Formats: sequence, C-alpha cells, structure tokens
Amino acid sequence: MKKQFSQNWFISQSSLRFLIIILLVIGVFFRFVNLDKKLYWGDEVFSSLRISGYIQSEMNEQLSNGRLLTIEDLQKYQYPNPEKSVIDTIKGIISEDSQILPLYIVITRFWLEWFGNSVAVARSFSAFISLLTFPYIYLLCLELFESSLVGWIAIALVAVSPIHVVYAQEVRAYSLWIVTILISSVALLRAMRLKTKVSWCIYAATLSLGFYTHIFFTLVAFGQGIYVIAIERLRLSKTSIYYLISSLAGFITFIPWIWIIITNPQSGAVTWANVKQTLFASAIRWAGIFSRTFLDLGISPSDSGKLKIVLIPVILIILALILYSIYVLCRRTSKEVWLFVLTLIGSVGLPLLIVDFVFEKRYATSRYTLPSVLGIQLAVAYLFSTKLTSISSKVWQKKLWSFVAFMVIMSGIISCTISSQAQIWWNKFPEKYQEFPNIANMVSQGNKPLLITDDSIIPAIQILGHLVDPKVRFQIVEKNKLPEITNGFSDIFLFSPSDFLKAGIEKIYNSKLQQINDLLWKI
Repeated sequence: MKKQFSQNWFISQSSLRFLIIILLVIGVFFRFVNLDKKLYWGDEVFSSLRISGYIQSEMNEQLSNGRLLTIEDLQKYQYPNPEKSVIDTIKGIISEDSQILPLYIVITRFWLEWFGNSVAVARSFSAFISLLTFPYIYLLCLELFESSLVGWIAIALVAVSPIHVVYAQEVRAYSLWIVTILISSVALLRAMRLKTKVSWCIYAATLSLGFYTHIFFTLVAFGQGIYVIAIERLRLSKTSIYYLISSLAGFITFIPWIWIIITNPQSGAVTWANVKQTLFASAIRWAGIFSRTFLDLGISPSDSGKLKIVLIPVILIILALILYSIYVLCRRTSKEVWLFVLTLIGSVGLPLLIVDFVFEKRYATSRYTLPSVLGIQLAVAYLFSTKLTSISSKVWQKKLWSFVAFMVIMSGIISCTISSQAQIWWNKFPEKYQEFPNIANMVSQGNKPLLITDDSIIPAIQILGHLVDPKVRFQIVEKNKLPEITNGFSDIFLFSPSDFLKAGIEKIYNSKLQQINDLLWKI
C-alpha cells in the first residue's frame, strides 16, 4: 500500500499524515475557541434548565413574583445545584421534554458538577465528545473501505467541516449523536465480519447508547437493518439471526423511554416545523443544508436575497461534487460498501425529504441531517482517495483533483474562521435573537440598571441573563400584573412588555416611555 501510494501521488504518505495532523490541530482549535463568546440561545437555555433539575413551573413560580432578581437568581435554573439531584433532572425531562433523550443531559450535568458552572464548561463537553469523531470515522473507513488513506482523508474533512464545528459548540446532544452513529456503524460492520457473539453484544450495547442519545437514532438503526437484510438477501442466515437478536436486545432497553414518550407527549415541541413552505423554498433549504458540510458563511433566512444569489454557483458546485462522489462510490465499490453509505445518507435524510416535499413542511434542519452529512463525507473521502491515487489518472487530472481537495479543505477553514469570531450564527435563530446582544449592551451601560418584563423567562430572559453585566437587576411579573415601585436605580428598562405593562409603568413612574427598538423601552 505504502509503495503504491508513493508511486501514484505527489507526496509521501508520511507527509500526508503530517498535513492531516495539522488539520486536526486546526479542527480542535476551532472546536474550543471562544466557547463562552457565542450567544447562549433558546435551545441551550432549555438544555440548561433540564440540567439544573428544575421544571418551568417551579422556575416561573419563584421568579415571576415581582421581587428584585440578580443574575445568580436566574442562573440557579441553568446549572446544577445541591437542591436538585440527577433524579430531578430525569423527572424534568420526563414531565416537560420527553422527546429529549436523557443521556447527554445527565452526562453534561456530571461534567458541570466536576468542572464548575459556566457557559464555557457547559459547551466544552460537546466540544470534547466531538473529538471522538476522528478515531471512529477512521475505524469506520478501515471496516468499510479497508483503506487507511480514505480514513485519513475523512478525518481531514471532518476536522474542518463547518457543520461539525458549529454543533460541537452547543449544549445539545448533536456531537454525542454523531459519535454514537459512528460507534454503532463500526460495531455493526465488525460484527458482520467477525460473526462472534461478543461482537454482536457490543453492537447491541451501541444501539442502546444511540437510542438514549437522540430520537432520530431510531431511523439510523432502521437504516442499518435495511442494510443487513439487503446484504443477506432476505435469508435467515447466521448473520441475520445474530443481527435480529442484537437489535431486539438494544430495542428492549429503549422500551421504557418509548412508554414515557407515549404517556408524556409534548405536542408543541416542533411547532416550528409545521410552517408551510413551497417546493422551491424546500429545494433551496435542502441545498443550503448539504452545502454547509463544506462551506458555511453564516447565511440565514433573514439575510438579503442578493447574498444568497451570489452563493448559488458555489452551492451548485458543492452539490455536483456530492452527487459525483456518490456516483463514483456506487460504480467502483462493492454492494457492501456503497449500500452502507447510501443507507446512512438516506436513513434520516429520506424521511425528512419526503415530509418536506410531499407535505410542504420544514422539518429538515442541518442538525437533523447529520447522518447524511457523515455519509456524504465518507463518499467524498473515497472520491478524493481514488482520484488522487489512481494509476489510470493522468497528471493533469491528479492536479485538478488535488486543487479540488485543497479548495474543499480551505472552504472549511475559511468558514470556521469566520464563524469562530461571530457572536451569533445561523444556527442560533438570528432572525429572532439578533438584537439580544445589543439590548444586553445597552442595559449594562447604566450604573445601576433595572430591567422589568412580563415576558416568558424561558428562553428570552435567561438568554439576557447570560449576556448582561452582573450589576443588572431584573423584575419579572406575570401577565396583567404590575411591579411594585423600586427606587435607587439609575436606568429603568422594559423588555418585550405587554401593552398593559407599558401603560401601568407610565402611570406608576409618571413618565413617558422611550422606545429604543422593537423589544426595549426606557423610562
């Protein structure tokens, strides 16, 4: 292999590994840089509430009573504390967020208890667990392609992939989900190769791990089942029997939580997905989702159409690269290889695609299509390894594909560089939270500021709690109630107030309100 490699490419294998190690270091840096500088947005404050062990009704009862609150009062419901145990954390998930699987939340709670309460520490667990993507995607390439070269290239692609970096910096389960997908994939292929009871037991354990990480892992497991059935050609072979037993064992461990989901439904959990959108809008959305595998300049729905138009040629080139890599994979590899990659791409991607285009919904988001991203990166890694080492390829062809590989890597590095310096990115719902950092800055400028609101504590007020200066005080009241008069504050602000609160405050303080922006008023 080593001799063939050196004959068919421009650099030695040791030089390639050195370059990939450099990319690894860059990828690790991007995952940990500015962890505490990014906006702690809605999904993350919900995760933190679950980690704390409190439920929303407890928080609302104790905070929405009109008393003066400090940042510490708010953050009591964002981090672990002695009043609540891990049992309370699980109870909170069951009662209010049963569709959120508990494994990530529980481990992150322990992580915070060990290393301290802060945004950086909370996010560092996701960043740390994302590092396991590197060894496991390498092992997957060894099992699937029997090629260390494909494994090294896959590591390079994942290291600077903007979509991987974005979700490695969130207090959500997506990094852990990626790792469990890779672990279960390696375990399945290894079990099919070794055909031992121990290897199938390991696969069953990885299924249980995945089931308790993300609800969509069930679709990944279903795709793996389709793969085994297709490879075994519907025969009740030894492999099929062991697979069925292992899958059943893994599924049995998940039955208790299935019962919890059924008996504690969260009907409003995905109301955002019920928004109608046209077929053209769906196509644009999917093109953007897949292009972020390699290029991400932070484009969100609130950005201007001109910027999106400029990027269309680049996105089309990326989509062409993805489609061509899948074509080459299907043409040049065995059924055992290409079918595995296709089932990984389609396990979650295909159901979401059908829902979006047939029912005109918008369930597809980048975080849900991460299994498809992994499959695409495997296909592209194989494409690059084939084109750059093929004996039949001419010199100009190898130079062309070297340039393509270089541009893919550079687009990832540029994307990660830009996002690393941004406080808010497309994944943090900028059309809703764009003004929050500015609001926090304005409120924090006063000597002794007070912020009054009758808005919901989760997520808006907790987001501001992570942004404002510790000197800021909060006064939260329920709807249709007015706060008591408080003296001694240099600046008094109203955040997202109802008409009732605005009128009442003007009467209480005998002063007209000055509107600063859509969300902030000042007395």
